[in-house]
Amino acid sequence: MPYDVIAIALGFGLDLLLGDPPTWPHLVRWYGKVITWAEKWFYPIKNKHFGGFLLVIVTFILGAGAPLAVLYAAWRIHPMCYTAIGALLSWQCLAAKSLCVESGNVYEALQTGTLTDAQKAVAMIVGRDTHVLDEAGVTRAAVETVAENTSDGEVAPLFYMLLLGPAGGCLYKAINTMDSMVGYRNDRYARFGTCAARLDDAANYLPARLAALLMMAAACLAGMDGKNALRIWRRDRRNHASPNSAQTEAVMAGALNVRLAGDAQYFGVLHKKPYIGDDIRPIEAEDILRSHRLLRITAWLMLLITLAGRCLLHAAL
Repeated sequence: MPYDVIAIALGFGLDLLLGDPPTWPHLVRWYGKVITWAEKWFYPIKNKHFGGFLLVIVTFILGAGAPLAVLYAAWRIHPMCYTAIGALLSWQCLAAKSLCVESGNVYEALQTGTLTDAQKAVAMIVGRDTHVLDEAGVTRAAVETVAENTSDGEVAPLFYMLLLGPAGGCLYKAINTMDSMVGYRNDRYARFGTCAARLDDAANYLPARLAALLMMAAACLAGMDGKNALRIWRRDRRNHASPNSAQTEAVMAGALNVRLAGDAQYFGVLHKKPYIGDDIRPIEAEDILRSHRLLRITAWLMLLITLAGRCLLHAAL
């Protein structure tokens, strides 16, 4: 019996119901502590590229090895124990509910609060300077985050669960967490974080493109502009420094008939960036809720693919 299929489905359901309670233990927080500990050991190495490579090796081993060991021990106890642990791990690899909650806070602030409230809310989910954003900029930042994390928070973890079961989702989250901590082009991490950033780019290459295709289907199912989503994706999917981020942002921009991206300020420095999408209509707060619809439908489509694919793998093996 494919117990991991049941575990993944249960984990998906737990994420939709519970999200990420801030006071509960979480896999990503544990990964963060491990990466911080490893950085203290490896950053002092004179060759920063080599130190960063060692960080990747340790994170890779722990990211895959620890969940595999736990799941193996659970299997030895009982298959239902394996299913329960697998469900918990799968749940903590997914982020649809928490993403909707956090970006929903931005929507609420735009509707009932002040611009300062909205700037503070969006600062919780983006890395750019938010105090310089107007209402359109705040909304745009929230929609872009939902678009990017449709891949990072849902499609990519499920993609690796399809291939490797719940442990695959854990490995992906370890890689993604490491990139979010050290994969920056600043004075500290320009060399040390290169290996982590490249690994994250490689890990997201296929999932980001699959997410874009599923989002186009979701746009059609949601009654949005699926034809324009395809057009903008074909034209603007490379309009980002990352090889993956613009894939889903382009689909989101096209489906909503708005323009995303453009210049952004980080730590007081303005960075010139190309636009994604056409300014067919002004972006509005309601677009945050529309982005949630695309996220949820895309997540359900990917879940069906994951469960079906995992069942076929079991049948083949």
